[in-house]
Amino acid sequence: MATLLEMAGEIVMAHASTNPMSKDELLKEIQEVYAALVALEKGEEVGAAAVETKPALSAKRSIGKNTITCLICGESMKTLTRHLMSKHNLKPGAYRKQFGISSKQSLAAKSYSESRRQMALDKNLGAGLAKARAARAGKKAAAPKAAVKAAPKAAAPKAKKAAPKAKK
Repeated sequence: MATLLEMAGEIVMAHASTNPMSKDELLKEIQEVYAALVALEKGEEVGAAAVETKPALSAKRSIGKNTITCLICGESMKTLTRHLMSKHNLKPGAYRKQFGISSKQSLAAKSYSESRRQMALDKNLGAGLAKARAARAGKKAAAPKAAVKAAPKAAAPKAKKAAPKAKK
């Protein structure tokens, strides 16, 4: 059976093969993994250390014209929502709260949002929405009138049952 140090080395080697790491980061991670393995062997619970994530850059600078940058890992992309769930297991609301981003701020690059908006305008998708809203408003206005007409009349109170007859 492999020693704990060998196991820690293999774990860190697998992690380093997919993520670029400096020498200092490698040494630190080996120490952390080894300490976790020792604690597991002793039967102690090993919890993830509560690490305060520091943004890679400011929230304002993370939203660019062609890309939006994740404040957790620093990766740039066109839309952030899917990345947050798949890589960081975070919902957009939690991400916004964590970094103080307004709920009105889009988590997509400005050029991407504008191209989607223009595509919707070109396909005249707004007209269908306006029609649907008008139809819905018409139904809501007609509903109170129909409810008044169809209101059930109060039923007359039921007569009480007579007491059972005594047997002879």
